Amino acid sequence: MAVRLASARMPVFCASSSTMKGIAGNFTRYYGDGRILSEEERAKENVYIQKMEREKIEKQKLKAEKERAEKEMAQKEKYRAGKE
Repeated sequence: MAVRLASARMPVFCASSSTMKGIAGNFTRYYGDGRILSEEERAKENVYIQKMEREKIEKQKLKAEKERAEKEMAQKEKYRAGKE
């Protein structure tokens, strides 16, 4: 009895197209049900992945800016408290 891996039927998603090319060269991506993605569908997927990456980076930048501002405010309050 042959054992089939669930991962063999899962879609292949990479963090970015550059990562995908670096890891395995040019490989075929599949839907969860085994169908091969067309060129148009792969292009749409790449655009979606890039959009998600940009949004993730933007969120990280905003979070870092917010943390920096909070840290500066805490330092100012600490400095003011020390003067009194």
